Amino acid sequence: MNTKNYINICVLGGGFSGLYTALHLSKHPLVKSGQWKITLVERNDNFLFTPLLYELITGELQRWEIAPTYQKLLAGTSIKFCQETVERFDLKNRTITLKNNTSLNYDYLVLGLGTRNYWADIPGLRKYALTFRNLSDLETLQAKVCHLESLDKKHLRVAIIGGGPNGVELSCKLADRLGNQGEVLLIDRGNQILKGLSKGIRKAAYRALGSRRVQLYLNTNVQEIEEDFITINHGEQTISVPVDMVVWVAGTQSRSLIKSLNCQQSQSGKLLVHRSLQLIDYPEVFALGDLAQITSKNKPLPGTAQVAYQQASCASKNIAAMIENKPLKSFRYLHLGDMLTLGRRTAIISSYGVSISGQLGGILRRLAYIFRLPTMRHRLQVLRNLTQKVGLKVRRFLRSIITSLLGQKSSRKYSK
Repeated sequence: MNTKNYINICVLGGGFSGLYTALHLSKHPLVKSGQWKITLVERNDNFLFTPLLYELITGELQRWEIAPTYQKLLAGTSIKFCQETVERFDLKNRTITLKNNTSLNYDYLVLGLGTRNYWADIPGLRKYALTFRNLSDLETLQAKVCHLESLDKKHLRVAIIGGGPNGVELSCKLADRLGNQGEVLLIDRGNQILKGLSKGIRKAAYRALGSRRVQLYLNTNVQEIEEDFITINHGEQTISVPVDMVVWVAGTQSRSLIKSLNCQQSQSGKLLVHRSLQLIDYPEVFALGDLAQITSKNKPLPGTAQVAYQQASCASKNIAAMIENKPLKSFRYLHLGDMLTLGRRTAIISSYGVSISGQLGGILRRLAYIFRLPTMRHRLQVLRNLTQKVGLKVRRFLRSIITSLLGQKSSRKYSK
């Protein structure tokens, strides 16, 4: 029972689901008046707009554009930012223990901690393979690529394991970055890439991979990874392939912290929730993103930014409704389409049966993501930087879109 004169709302995780939920709630009048207090707990000091992480490999974007600090994003809001790691939490007593041994109490809790890398039982995988999920991974990969390029080798070979969107996008960007000096191998144990995406998306991806001479190994298992070679089982053959770098992007799994919670979970360790995004056992706790088991049309929703973005809006409204004793709404996911970057300045967009690819697809994808950046101030800064880089025709095209989305005044200011 809350005995304070204000309500504590604690948000764990500053990714898409957590940060956007906090930002939505911060606009509520009772937050501005101090009757509701929001605390955002995140161990990193920078937010990461993960769909645009690939653009840093090829230098198309700068780090500040996709990874602004929380201090910058939360300026002007009443959200309290707590840069710490969650050690454990007690759902029954509504307490959170942080790594620095401090505790937080909450009345309402939002779980947006995300997942962690899934590591298959492959000898040498953890020791020799890089991953690609966050800024730290990017920095490690960039350093490795720069080192390889400095060796002035005539031929570099990179193996990417995992044929999902992450693997395909990374393959195209690295192929463009390395150019004629490098060769990219994309390995997947399934019989096709991009399972679950549309035929048009897959067709464009195969075409992009082929034009970049990416060697595609389907129905292939990785047997072992060493420092300078990888052993694969392809068909009935076992092949040892010399490589200079291996990147593992073949899946995620629930965090140990989430698995240890005393609440209902799926067999894979995802939290079971009502349609309102509340935990089944604890209605004051909302679980979002890829740590929760949420279905649409009897199919599990993918752990994408698009899903988390929509969940954040629903969760913030339901938290406010719950506090104000109003009916809660069920989360209904609206799939707006799919977008993949397929190399430098090029992408494929598929939405409602219409596909746009090439450089136009690249521009539209970039714009779509820019207008999903957390705050209007940051969106305008990134837009202004983009319009300064492009040619006159593209600038006019961008100006027309910005005019329709932001209004004539904002577009005139930031599109010149």
